[in-house]
Amino acid sequence: MDFGITGKRALICASSSGLGKACAISLSTEGVEVWINGRDAERLEAAATEIETLTGRHPHTILADVDTAEGRAAVLAACPAPDILVCNSGGPKPGRLQDWTEAAWSEVVAAKMISPILLIQSVIGGMRERGFGRVVAITSAMVKTPKFPMALSTGPRAGLTAFCKALAGEVAADGVTINCILPEKVETDRLAQMTRSLARVRQIDPADARAELVASIPAGRFGRPSEVGDACAFLCSDRAGYITGQNLQLDGGAYSGLI
Repeated sequence: MDFGITGKRALICASSSGLGKACAISLSTEGVEVWINGRDAERLEAAATEIETLTGRHPHTILADVDTAEGRAAVLAACPAPDILVCNSGGPKPGRLQDWTEAAWSEVVAAKMISPILLIQSVIGGMRERGFGRVVAITSAMVKTPKFPMALSTGPRAGLTAFCKALAGEVAADGVTINCILPEKVETDRLAQMTRSLARVRQIDPADARAELVASIPAGRFGRPSEVGDACAFLCSDRAGYITGQNLQLDGGAYSGLI
């Protein structure tokens, strides 16, 4: 299937590892010119080399922290007119009510909700003028099925999800789509950290903690980052122009709700 996005420009946030890198690989495979971003120079260059090896296309690299105004300015200076924007960022660790101070809430809201919203605001006008645009925000399955230990992350991400839904209807007639991907239990460094955390709290072997997490997934396995990347690439494709304002659950069937 030809996705019809060869030669398009994609800015992918937090893409030196994990799900962001997976999206960069999938989009580069489809012939998209990719800008990847990260805070660690060595990891960023390693990701660029890996992407080139896998796809034959060397991505542009932007060393910046998109959670800051300076970082957002840097990525927009490097790629001022993207056709595709993938908003992605790591989430805070699970926590307890007594740990979530006003400062903690302010920091996470700024990073996980306000920062991606400002990036979307910066590029959406150009997308509308050009008659094509794709925005994909990678949030979390917790947006639809909140679990209290993850509330510090879920609250701001839910706010971002609501913004994306509201904006999607405003820009659809201009050829711009906005969708969210809601992953759960995908094989990344973050999942490994969560597994170790569960093992520590439950005082069980990490292998047993991993087996317990897998047992909660109807598919009987963790998700692969490439599956998230390929879903992102499809949502960014010309073929997905009638899909907008949606929250795509990637969880191996774990979500038990109807809608």
